[in-house]
Amino acid sequence: MSVHNARPGSVRKPHVVVIGAGYAGALAANRLQQNRDIHITIINPRPVFVERVRLHELVAGTGNATVELAGLLGERVRLVIDTATRINSTTRTVELESGSHVTYDYLIYAVGSTGAVPASVPGAVEYAYPISELEHAERLRATIDVLPDNAPICVVGGGLTGIEAASELAEQRPHAKVTLLCGGILAPSVGEKARASVLRQLTKLGVIVEDEAVVAEVGPDRVRLSDGHSLPSAATVWTAGFGVPDLAARSGLTTDGIGRLVTDETLTSVDDPWIFGAGDASAPAGPQLRMSCQAAMPLAARATSTVLARIAGDEVKVLHQSFVGSNISIGRRHGTIAAARQDDSPRSFYLGGRLAAFVKEMVCTTVVKQIAKEGRRPGSYRWPGATKRPASLDSVAG
Repeated sequence: MSVHNARPGSVRKPHVVVIGAGYAGALAANRLQQNRDIHITIINPRPVFVERVRLHELVAGTGNATVELAGLLGERVRLVIDTATRINSTTRTVELESGSHVTYDYLIYAVGSTGAVPASVPGAVEYAYPISELEHAERLRATIDVLPDNAPICVVGGGLTGIEAASELAEQRPHAKVTLLCGGILAPSVGEKARASVLRQLTKLGVIVEDEAVVAEVGPDRVRLSDGHSLPSAATVWTAGFGVPDLAARSGLTTDGIGRLVTDETLTSVDDPWIFGAGDASAPAGPQLRMSCQAAMPLAARATSTVLARIAGDEVKVLHQSFVGSNISIGRRHGTIAAARQDDSPRSFYLGGRLAAFVKEMVCTTVVKQIAKEGRRPGSYRWPGATKRPASLDSVAG
């Protein structure tokens, strides 16, 4: 299969291809429908949208984490279920795992992020379970399902994913010893009061929190720490650190230290004016952004605005990125909402307990509804701090 469309400036409709149908990609594809004179194709390896923020629920058996893309994408978005293996910027084609290719006039790179299990920790790659992708979570779920009720579990990483995974497993398996190995500060992205709230609720669920414990080795049935002592672990869950697919690097595009596509402030690739980055896999000019759907969706809207402006010959705008805080579920019935400043630095205000759990669930549900609504009403998505300013000549040039 191949799709051939005219280049920009031709009488034929330009073709915009989006790689990845996660939070950024799905929103971008739907938002592109604001221009009815373009063809839109989205490439994704699965026929489903994965709610990354619910994968810990899938692991613990308390919820689902997928939505059919057919019902989420707009009617003018063409879905290709395949895996992109290389971007050929010379011919403007995306090569696919199936052996076919798709041509593009404009490309939005939204491949998302994945879990990074470090090869530097002996045994981690062989025995630890990441949960950042659907297949990872399904593999761990299958392992958890056959464990005895009292089997010990270690969760590595004291960030939001680690907290949610440890609390969910402890709540569903009250006879098991669940240990959260932070390797440093628990919930480092939130303020002290919110952190104390998280710790209180984890303790009530029976989670043992080891703040300073650093994992030195992972075995099939235990974890050895840097201080020499070991903990039994029938399943070791690894949530410490993110990585990104290497598609951009393999395609010869400029990437940062972890493989994200480097762009200017308009999210245009510094190498190619027809390629644009969105979501976790992009590294825009300016302060580094936390990998999250809270950043991915505004970045997708920003990249889409740039593409639509370039097609229309309009002035390119730079859209301001703004954060509001972190939503942390702690089991099914409790949580902590930690407020943040626009630059994502923590504020002292927080909500805890059942109200926070209600707010977290509402936010997760609303995100999917926003993407679906964008499919029906392109351009309807709004986000905090979405003020516009013209791009400088330097930022456009990269």
